[in-house]
Amino acid sequence: MASEAGERERSFKVQDRRRFSETGEAREGVAETEQPEAKPAPADSPIAAPSAPTAEEAAEEITFATFVLSLSTQALAHLGEIPQPVDGMTHVDLVAARQIIDILGMLQEKTKGNLDPGEAPLLDGVLYDLRMKFVERARPR
Repeated sequence: MASEAGERERSFKVQDRRRFSETGEAREGVAETEQPEAKPAPADSPIAAPSAPTAEEAAEEITFATFVLSLSTQALAHLGEIPQPVDGMTHVDLVAARQIIDILGMLQEKTKGNLDPGEAPLLDGVLYDLRMKFVERARPR
């Protein structure tokens, strides 16, 4: 008996405050609540929110093809074919270039039979070109 009295004292009431019913109709007697206005954190705060992406960044979608092309661009930069984005100069780093080419080769093996019709030829072509440029660059002169 004592436990029943304790349960009654601890009980709570559940009240549905949603504005719309399951059918999507507005419920009667439910007031629309206003959301508190969010205040941005100061710029020097460690919890400041990152800036919103630009329209260009939002429009870019990362796909398998863009991923492959991104890796290819990195490999070309390491092969000295295109300037480095940091300093605008060309540098040759054959070890880094070979690692990226090997990663692309691994992707080719692991995704065999699972690529879209346009992705497989893209990966094949990129790998062929990068391997030829690597051999040309690594050849002693």
